[in-house]
Amino acid sequence: MGSAVERTDEHVREYLIYRGFTNTLKHLDNDIKVDKEKGFRVDKIIDQLQQFVQSFDLAGLKEYWLYLDKRLFSRLEDVYRSTVNKLRISLYRYYIINTVQKGNLEKTQEFFQKQASELQGQAEWRDWFILPFISSPEQNPAFCQYFSRQWSDTFLVSLHNFLSVLFQCMHILDFQSLTCFPPQPVLLSFDAEVQKMTCLVEENEQLRQLLFALQTESRDQRDRDEMIHHKLPTYVQNMDRLGDTELDLVTSQRAVSTATTSTRNFFSTFLPQGRRTPGKPLQAISGSSPNQAAMGRKDPLSNQPVKSKEAGQVKEVKPASTQSSTSEPVSSQSQLSTNQSGNQNSRHKRIQDHEKERKELFSKPPPQTPEKKGELGEVEPPTESSSEPTDSSNSRSCGAGQEEPPFIKLSQEEYGEHHSSIMHCRVDCSGRRVASLDVDGVIKVWSFNPIMQTKATIMSKSPLMSLEWATKPDRLLLLGSGVGTVRLYDTEAKKNLYEMNIDEAHPRILSLACSPSGSSFVCSAAAHSRSGSGESTPRLPITVSGQLLLWDTKTVKQQLQFSLEPEPVAINCTAFNHNGNLLVTGAADGVIRLFDMQRYESAMSWRAHDGEVYSVEFSYDENTVFSIGEDGKFIQWNIHRCGVKQSEQILPQDATGPFVLSGYSGYKQVQVPRGRLFTFDSEGQHVLTCSSSGGLIYRLASGESALERVLSLGGHKAPVVTVDWCSAVDCGTCLTASMDGKIKLSTLLAQKS
Repeated sequence: MGSAVERTDEHVREYLIYRGFTNTLKHLDNDIKVDKEKGFRVDKIIDQLQQFVQSFDLAGLKEYWLYLDKRLFSRLEDVYRSTVNKLRISLYRYYIINTVQKGNLEKTQEFFQKQASELQGQAEWRDWFILPFISSPEQNPAFCQYFSRQWSDTFLVSLHNFLSVLFQCMHILDFQSLTCFPPQPVLLSFDAEVQKMTCLVEENEQLRQLLFALQTESRDQRDRDEMIHHKLPTYVQNMDRLGDTELDLVTSQRAVSTATTSTRNFFSTFLPQGRRTPGKPLQAISGSSPNQAAMGRKDPLSNQPVKSKEAGQVKEVKPASTQSSTSEPVSSQSQLSTNQSGNQNSRHKRIQDHEKERKELFSKPPPQTPEKKGELGEVEPPTESSSEPTDSSNSRSCGAGQEEPPFIKLSQEEYGEHHSSIMHCRVDCSGRRVASLDVDGVIKVWSFNPIMQTKATIMSKSPLMSLEWATKPDRLLLLGSGVGTVRLYDTEAKKNLYEMNIDEAHPRILSLACSPSGSSFVCSAAAHSRSGSGESTPRLPITVSGQLLLWDTKTVKQQLQFSLEPEPVAINCTAFNHNGNLLVTGAADGVIRLFDMQRYESAMSWRAHDGEVYSVEFSYDENTVFSIGEDGKFIQWNIHRCGVKQSEQILPQDATGPFVLSGYSGYKQVQVPRGRLFTFDSEGQHVLTCSSSGGLIYRLASGESALERVLSLGGHKAPVVTVDWCSAVDCGTCLTASMDGKIKLSTLLAQKS
């Protein structure tokens, strides 16, 4: 609700400017400034209440709460009145506790004097009137819990959640009760329609990715089947059909008793005999039906004359046999051997051709290589019963020996619009746009779905050092320069909205991080390096001072400057947690600092690396923090126990930097880390890092060996210097950017275990 109202106010303001209604615009701005509902932004309402509490303004606190009760709470159903009453009581107690903690007993007594007539008849306040007369109320069992930080945080969170749910349900209550809120303006539904369309586009894209993955898997399976089929010689592919044809030629001249035998049983009866008697001379089996079948397993067109001869020869063996089916092949072999003695030369040639084809078929599996015997050699014909168990055993052994990889690389595309080394490459929060910055100060804003297309190109006169996508709205881009300015750029309108001057003494904007709520961003500014500003030198010496500032994105003003202990130092990297309540930073002095963004103060800090900290990120569950430093270590830290390592891994230099690109005639380019050196997948179980030839994906494990390599993306000819990972359903896109200006987009399919 708050974001919709805020965005609608911006649209109305743009419309008034477009129409030239300047007086109306002034009145609108004045009304917005004194708006007690704060545009339905819960954080602003909580800040206003806390401001009254901290300034001991009891009258303002009561007046503001009465306004909220009349404007919002009184329109609720009666079942919620008890909740509102409990929140009001907790708010007054929060005010009293603050007066006691600050030592302002006059305000404590003033509260009970002014509220005595209202509170003395309520059971909840019966024991509170003795509070001003207790020397140490924080140690009294009746009041000690209210002096704890846990109680105050619980109250503020409860109030925040209550207001959030109330504002989200206002449009629902409009249609459920006549005594509730006034109908929602039609103009506010515009934002809901935009969000609905955005969700539909994202859902369509996810389904398209899933369909693409299924089609690719089906096509790969079909290609594998065709490849296996093409590897077989013709006589093996047509084994069943040719065997049945020969069987018809032989059984047509036999008695009715033998005609009932199955053709496939007849064909399989011959093959085991040849396998059981491999030492027989060629003359003894030259006229047997198995060799006829073997000679006929070639191209059917070339075998037409052979089949006609065999048919004529079978006609000569016309006397019917009265023996059983198991003795018939023996008599047939002896009779056919006698009648075909005149065709030995042609038969020998066919056997040699057959042996050659069998060698080609079984050349890959050594155990099945045919064995030569005699002058021309005798080859054992393959049988179905002998080949099937071998194939199944091979498949079982392969499946047992190799673990299925967690990802399949479906495709890899290249974005090559940059002509120098990449410093930063980031995907926006919606996963639709990518912003990439090179060392020449050229920024490309581009998309890769459904096709790769450049949306905007930004050329900067001053050197750029950092970039970050805004969260709300996600079309805005923050650009940090090397001359002490931060620009807010609209990628759709292709223009600068604001330019903020940070500090002339600290002109290098090393890192930018936008809070998840979109209301503010953190800016890290540093002084000039004494060792120079070239890329071939270390990024910042420890002695270089720096600042960490918080800016409001709406008012475009600096809110505060964080305290950096023990001394002001350059902050290299920053990252928020999912709700913006915590901020983690990595500095040039090797120290990681964790800030409480509700109190705007440092919660803890510890020495993390020998040298600079290059990159920091929260884990998926946000109970730990991962970092990469100048010492080449990838460390996981427990944020609940200051400075305690959960795991540590040594990474190669091509994953941590400095990155080196060598060329002809002694050319050598060195680049210190600037962008993100590692990133996690959507479930936080795998991490993507840099390498000399492409991205490397590791599985996060527990214990000493914290990383287990599972996939190499490859595709690069120069060292990869920054990475990012955009996940959507089962398919995800990994971005790897290198020193030759190439960016690879690898589409992955996650295999569910």
